[in-house]
Amino acid sequence: MVNSQNWIGGEWITPNAGEIVIKNPSNVQDDVGVLHLSDASHVIQADQAARIAFASWSRLTGAARAEYLYKMAAALEARLVEVATLASMEMGKPIMEMRGEVMRGVNLLRYYAAEGVRANGSVIPSNEANVLQYTKRVPLGVVGIITPWNFPVAIPIWKIAPALICGNTVIWKPAEFASLTASRLVEIFASADLPAGVLNLVIGKGSQIGDVLLEQILLNAVSFTGSTSTGTRIAEICARRNIKYQTEMGGKNAAIVLNDANLDKTIPMIISGAFRSAGQKCTATSRIIVENGIYEPFVDALKKAVSAIKLAPSLDPAAYLGPVASASQHKTVMSYVTMAREQAEIVVEGPSPAEAKQGHYIRPLVAAGVDTDHPLIQEEIFGPVAALLKASDFEETIALCNRTIFGLSASLFTQNLVHALRFLDEAQAGMVRVNQETAGVEYQAPFGGMKLSSSHTREQGQAALDFYTEIKTCAVSYA
Repeated sequence: MVNSQNWIGGEWITPNAGEIVIKNPSNVQDDVGVLHLSDASHVIQADQAARIAFASWSRLTGAARAEYLYKMAAALEARLVEVATLASMEMGKPIMEMRGEVMRGVNLLRYYAAEGVRANGSVIPSNEANVLQYTKRVPLGVVGIITPWNFPVAIPIWKIAPALICGNTVIWKPAEFASLTASRLVEIFASADLPAGVLNLVIGKGSQIGDVLLEQILLNAVSFTGSTSTGTRIAEICARRNIKYQTEMGGKNAAIVLNDANLDKTIPMIISGAFRSAGQKCTATSRIIVENGIYEPFVDALKKAVSAIKLAPSLDPAAYLGPVASASQHKTVMSYVTMAREQAEIVVEGPSPAEAKQGHYIRPLVAAGVDTDHPLIQEEIFGPVAALLKASDFEETIALCNRTIFGLSASLFTQNLVHALRFLDEAQAGMVRVNQETAGVEYQAPFGGMKLSSSHTREQGQAALDFYTEIKTCAVSYA
């Protein structure tokens, strides 16, 4: 079994504020490892280590910091299979999908390493003679990183890598059901000779150490991905303390299928968007809006495709989706499954695996026949459950798409250029895509949402550098 540890100031520390045994969601009889939980003292210790390290790390050239990120990328790639296997056993994502996620982490590290030598400011003409005036980006200081369990490798790296290349130091608090993977990642990064205190890992429950991180130490920034309720609370605390913050939260993403859509291409992307990772993506397709003229053939094709989905243990290379991540997640999602069975029309439900009773498996399900205010249409389920809506024309599809408090991702399937361009303009989502699934934004592109999906900043790509730095305006007279 794997045992978690904190990594603080370049040293491994085993905290003793409690333990959690992590069960394999594919087979709950299998113990994957033990989490050793932290208390307030470990957060304070991590803050001290990060502040000491910031003085020297922030003074390194971007090229020097980049060399560390390149070494981190190489070390992670060398142990890709090992990390993917542990993560799949810890939170249930199918192994082939998890391997792709780890490789995304490698590419993110390399992408941000290359940013170490990019221009980071501009010269501004002065009204006075013999004055050089310019701007430059400078690091913020100590950044708190709070990450979820659904992307245990990619999300932490797409926060940590830009934070580090910009010259910040990091305190990372991962979700409980991704903490074994987090320990392994930090072990790998430490092997790349990352200086002590630059990256600090503190493992524990949010209820025990979250408030300490947010309220008791003077962070310079917080980047969070998780639920909307937690994200809005973090935003309130940070705003009160004047801490720069970034929150990526929930989604209720729509895929629109118009009458002229190519169903042979559309159906696989709808299925992937809705059911990969067992629907545990903030960008997952959870509403499918179909125009009247294609509704019946779409439903027929959808039934056939969902019925062929393979739900299997996460380490099965043929698994299309695995179990949900935990007992608590299974309970939450099953409450919506029960609601669908009692209050909606079940369009199709996928087959049950032979191992159904051994793990936290939920059959992929598509429901219909509820109004637009129903919880199946309005609430984020975060599981393999999607709702089907019928629309009379293009105008109604856009109206239904936008009828939500969320605004993360949306997609349209059509061969009509006018409708495609109107959708890109009118859909109220931070990421809009035509003839592509709602999930899966490339790492070099900005990631983030509108409405209650985001605090209105962006992650990934060049946009991340804006968050992890602030602008300093400089002027010097040489007369």
